[in-house]
Amino acid sequence: MKSLRPALDRLLAFTIGLLLAVMVGNVLWQVFTRFALSRPSSFTEEAARFLMIWVGLLGAAYAAGQKAHLAFDLLTTRFEGARKRMSELFIHTTILFFALAVLVGGGGRLVWIQLSLGQQSAALQLKLGYVYLALPVAGVFIALYSVITLLELIRRQPGPAQNLTDLNT
Repeated sequence: MKSLRPALDRLLAFTIGLLLAVMVGNVLWQVFTRFALSRPSSFTEEAARFLMIWVGLLGAAYAAGQKAHLAFDLLTTRFEGARKRMSELFIHTTILFFALAVLVGGGGRLVWIQLSLGQQSAALQLKLGYVYLALPVAGVFIALYSVITLLELIRRQPGPAQNLTDLNT
């Protein structure tokens, strides 16, 4: 599991960086065609919006993997010992269930419905199911990070002040 987290980090960082680079090129093309050619490109606004959805959701997955979410610091820094460990277990279990139920389950259903209906975007003629695919993909990454973190927490040997039965610390 220790080698899986860095591999996920590299994959997500590379993918997000690539999508950001494409988005910047897309927006620069929009500005160029609008001001230099006086004929704005018809697809760039829609492409930028779709790329932003993917960057935002994959960025949220990356942030979850880096434990950069507000809940990680807000709750766990106030506790010590067993309470801190229990709060971390609770937080990551909640995140895991949310990622699986809402992002993977609900997002997967949304993708399936959109692909079944064949609804396409106006300018790019791209099936909207592919845009919404960002939800279950990000959910899988968040779930993987949560499982890795939960396994690390479970495997970590509690010290004398971290005995799970000692909740008075």
